[in-house]
Amino acid sequence: MNSDTGYMRIALEEARSGALEGEIPVGAVAVFEGRVIARAHNRVESLRDASAHAEMTVLKAASSVLDRWRLTGVTLYVTIEPCPMCAMALVLSRVDRVVFGAPEPRTGAAGSFIHILGNPALNHRPEFLGGVLSDEASALLREFFRNKRAAGSASHASPDTNPSLTEPENHV
Repeated sequence: MNSDTGYMRIALEEARSGALEGEIPVGAVAVFEGRVIARAHNRVESLRDASAHAEMTVLKAASSVLDRWRLTGVTLYVTIEPCPMCAMALVLSRVDRVVFGAPEPRTGAAGSFIHILGNPALNHRPEFLGGVLSDEASALLREFFRNKRAAGSASHASPDTNPSLTEPENHV
């Protein structure tokens, strides 16, 4: 496999796994030299750790696999536009490229809300591409939050306040 769509499908599989565990369905995959070296989904709820985003977990695993913190040569695939925390970690890790699915207008840090990934003030700017399988990623998030509302859970953010989860016309 060597296409952005193929790797994003793996990230979507991870996101689905997270949803089954009650996590907001975000999945991520790190690819180095044409092979998947790490994959993860959100674990915020299960670990009770606000930093346990899919991207953060994948960066840690990729660093372990490559035995280095500089992740040059790595492309990270994630189902939703990275938040500022994850985007800064991607910059600091020196990831070469970031590919994401759905844009996130409330917290997206690849230009939807704030522009960290391409910020000229930073010493590293990964290449990035958004909108890969955006409809599938958005649908997964909408379904997750619809199910949460139906179950009466108020423990997660509501998609009613997040246009990226309710208005498909806002997607890349």
